[in-house]
Amino acid sequence: MSRNNLNTLQIKNNEGTENKGPLTDNIKDIKDLIAPSGIDASSTNHLEIFSNSNKYARTMIISVLPRMCTFPEFLRSMYTFGDINVSVFINPISEAKSQNELNKVINTLESERIVARDRGNINRESELAQKRLEAEELRDAIAAGMDKLYESSIICTLFAYDMEELDRRTELLTSEMSKTLVELKAAWAQQEQAFQSNMPFNSDKLGKKHTFDRRSMATVFPFINSDVGHENGVPLGFNRQTGLPILYDNFSNTLSNYNMVVFGKSGAGKGVAIKTLIARSAVLNGIETLALDAEGEYGVVAEALGGVNIVISPNSDTIINPFDIEPEIVKDEITGKEQIVLNVENKIEDVTQIILTMARGSTKSEDVNEVTKQIISEAIAEEYSSIGINNNVNSLYAVDQRSNSRTEFLGRKKKQMPTMTSWYKRIVNNARANTNEDYRFHYSYLVKVMRQYVREYNGPMSYFDGQSTFDLLDGTQFINMDISQLEERFARPLAQQILLSWIWEKYVKKNSEDKSKAGKKRVLVDEAWMLLPFPEAVDFLNKMARRARKRNVSLAVVSQRFQDFYEKSEVQAVLTSSDTKLFLSQDKSEIQYIQEVFKLSEGEASFLTTCARGEGLFKVGEQTAIIEIRPTKKELEFIETNVNNMMQNKIK
Repeated sequence: MSRNNLNTLQIKNNEGTENKGPLTDNIKDIKDLIAPSGIDASSTNHLEIFSNSNKYARTMIISVLPRMCTFPEFLRSMYTFGDINVSVFINPISEAKSQNELNKVINTLESERIVARDRGNINRESELAQKRLEAEELRDAIAAGMDKLYESSIICTLFAYDMEELDRRTELLTSEMSKTLVELKAAWAQQEQAFQSNMPFNSDKLGKKHTFDRRSMATVFPFINSDVGHENGVPLGFNRQTGLPILYDNFSNTLSNYNMVVFGKSGAGKGVAIKTLIARSAVLNGIETLALDAEGEYGVVAEALGGVNIVISPNSDTIINPFDIEPEIVKDEITGKEQIVLNVENKIEDVTQIILTMARGSTKSEDVNEVTKQIISEAIAEEYSSIGINNNVNSLYAVDQRSNSRTEFLGRKKKQMPTMTSWYKRIVNNARANTNEDYRFHYSYLVKVMRQYVREYNGPMSYFDGQSTFDLLDGTQFINMDISQLEERFARPLAQQILLSWIWEKYVKKNSEDKSKAGKKRVLVDEAWMLLPFPEAVDFLNKMARRARKRNVSLAVVSQRFQDFYEKSEVQAVLTSSDTKLFLSQDKSEIQYIQEVFKLSEGEASFLTTCARGEGLFKVGEQTAIIEIRPTKKELEFIETNVNNMMQNKIK
């Protein structure tokens, strides 16, 4: 290579100075690429950083620590405070220096103790004696090689896009840290040096040091960013802080239950998140999903997965009979043996709850009370009894016979179930036969309001009257039950309740209690907030949440406003029975409730009010991660719900 060619490269000459050739004069190095346009350090308590989007920064130091730092993650609130950088400088202190310093401390404490004793200050004397004992124990532990001392500086820098927000976040962080007896102070008139100290240069320009022993030093380490990682999990998204994929399996044995709740404001990406999980878990883990689709969003998912889309509406021929009852296989907890059982009493109670909701109607009539419930329940029991159905499993079936030279048993088929029509006619007949004055009003009420659910009278809500027109088959990857064409205020919540009960009979109970035989199934209740005004519907949702795990079923509840669940104690079982929680972007009016219930840090709470679509806080058991859900372009074709985004995807 000639000298002229060498001159075109950035090299060092014999004197050690840098030479640049004509082709490298305008090439930016790494510092040019990452550095902001400028920094204004004229203020005594903050910096202004000039870049594409100007930001304000305030660097603070830990000035006071608790005397004993013994519990893990005592700095957790600082590490998780959102847009913040934290640096921890650690320097070990030699054994000789440690011994010397501790001896000085011990002598000082003893002198102060004697003074306190002579002055009659018993409390002070006792305190100093305890401190001396602790110092002696530490000195002896160091001498024995069981402990070690360290000097450490802890510096943090907060960022915000305006001064008002920076001051607000500073106050919040300071207040939060004071709960663990940690005092933060802005690096007064040293903001530039402090900011540089908090850059990745490993240079502490402030030197505000604290002394830690080995145990206390361990509590400083930020081991709080736990990744969700299940051995057989599907990639749901990425950890925003580590960049690693989050592998999630809501049927993992590490979880106490398989249920999950998803909360997020409109447009936060709830639909995209749950559809991504459904699609990937179906393909990779063979998990079957049945969705109660309140907004008509999941039909395209059913099509993409080769599933079934069932539309329930006044104009549909689809009929769901709430009186359907199925046997179930239960496992004896003592012997482990399985047996087939039929529990008519439980079914009577479930149907009673459904008809109570019907009877109350959208006005939630107060005329419906315990007497009404008794009348409804007795008529339901009479319906099953009239066709010979009892707790004997064989009573569900009618024997088919063919007459020839002799009677031959050919097989059996399921009996026709009671219907809303047959139940209503029984109520009418019972009303005529009943002479009790106390019951007359309630019979009259039921006869009047329940006509709307009967086909014979062309009832506008009679789509649940008749024998069911289809069954739920095992092995179907995705079954979508679309109720979006029903009236929103009452008809849809009623349909959700009826379908939950029916799904329990036809879908959940089919699963064996023996996990080695049971398939993995998920029941998705979208827009679950619709159920909350109706107590019987809430009650069944709670039952489903509690009973699902025993049948190897995951209940997934998706809703907008967490406050609705927070304020309604009757639905708390849904939250407590869900080991997985996904919080996407929240309204500021909601965040206080989530923060209170799930003990979020101020940083986590702040993040949930500012995060982008598809980002959120993912809590799985004891693990927490900040997740970013990234569907593939192909997945977006069938899981995107935002119309504008759908059009953009098509254009691309």
